Amino acid sequence: MSTDTLLNWASNPTTRKMISAVGLPTPQPLKRADGPWVDAPLEGLSVSVGETDSAAVAKLVEAMGATVVNAAGEESKLHGLVFDGRSISSVEDMRGLYDFFHSRIRTVGRCGRVVVLGLDPARCDTAEASAAQQGLVGFTKSVAKEVGRKGSTANLITVDVGAEDGLPGPLRFFLGRRSAFVSGQTVHVDGVGEAGVWSQPLAGKTALVTGCARGIGEATARRLAAEGANLICLDIPPDAEALQLLAEELGGVALPLDITDPAAAEKIAEAASGSLDVLVHNAGITRDKTLGKMDETLWDMTLEVNLGSVIRVTEALVEGGTISQGGRIVLVSSIAGLAGNTGQTNYAASKAGVAGLARSLGSRLKDTGIATNAVAPGFIETRMTQAIPFGIREVGRRLSNLNQGGLPTDVADAITFLSSPGAGGLHGNVLRVCGGNLLGA
Repeated sequence: MSTDTLLNWASNPTTRKMISAVGLPTPQPLKRADGPWVDAPLEGLSVSVGETDSAAVAKLVEAMGATVVNAAGEESKLHGLVFDGRSISSVEDMRGLYDFFHSRIRTVGRCGRVVVLGLDPARCDTAEASAAQQGLVGFTKSVAKEVGRKGSTANLITVDVGAEDGLPGPLRFFLGRRSAFVSGQTVHVDGVGEAGVWSQPLAGKTALVTGCARGIGEATARRLAAEGANLICLDIPPDAEALQLLAEELGGVALPLDITDPAAAEKIAEAASGSLDVLVHNAGITRDKTLGKMDETLWDMTLEVNLGSVIRVTEALVEGGTISQGGRIVLVSSIAGLAGNTGQTNYAASKAGVAGLARSLGSRLKDTGIATNAVAPGFIETRMTQAIPFGIREVGRRLSNLNQGGLPTDVADAITFLSSPGAGGLHGNVLRVCGGNLLGA
């Protein structure tokens, strides 16, 4: 059972009515997917598709096993809505948003999905077209807040002209149950993914996860292994025992190693026999103090573990050819790096740097076939958050569209998606896994 008392109460119909009556938030228990990926994750569900290229998008949705419903009112409850707004180029065109969603939005059931497709505003031909496409961002974020009370999400996918073949992977992720705690976000597709690799997408691939003895790292290792990856589990030597047990359970290799070791990249390359398909930089530390009270050791240590070592190891592995064409690099940033946080200037600076690194490497490595992206977790229920004082912990949980904290598996699912062949068209994205957190939006 969750340690979130309010969520547990909201899971019971009787107590849910009671907490709603006294004005407390009533978070909707989220529906998450279990087990490995499947070819038809939307089987038995209905989705309505409309606007620009609805026929082509409908085929993608049908390939996921869903029944496509075109007219409003055909189904009393829908799993999702997909609106293709790529043809919107004027204020008048934006009326199409109202026309499509007004008659359908209330038919989306609990834990449903809304996905909007658009273009990169910076690449539009006219100022009005750019403004209209930027309007999709505000629209999607607002829809995410409106549907969040039902445990539903809304996200935006922008697609470069010519990169349409990179759409299936992101669309599948956002419509499925593995994006339960991702809402109000935008990802950009500027390349082509490997379509059709949906079952055991990481079979035969070697993946390394740092900081994977527990928490988000452990959950990520388990998810990657479930999708067929051969795991190298890395964590600091003091956690060698837990690391070994995890590696043995997953059929992987334990690598007790401090990521700040000057020879870390060389040791990783050796453990991977010179070839690594997926690199997940999850290891990180917090050393919290307000800036005026922070010892320089706390500053230096946090920046070195969270950012300096990540840059050094990643560049060495890329330049040495250990991560080759078709590889995936996934960095773990934090919402603290995007919004800032009192007493965490060192941590926020390091995690903002990680986001910047993802954007830079995403652009720089795109032509090599290596896709680099980052995830930025918000309030996730871990051992670390359990140590937060009760009042602050409650605020952290409720300060999102979904009125609850996420689980390590939510971050792991996002990382697994970004590690998959279908995410090959994403470069330099920073995907927040925060339930639509109201800070740093």
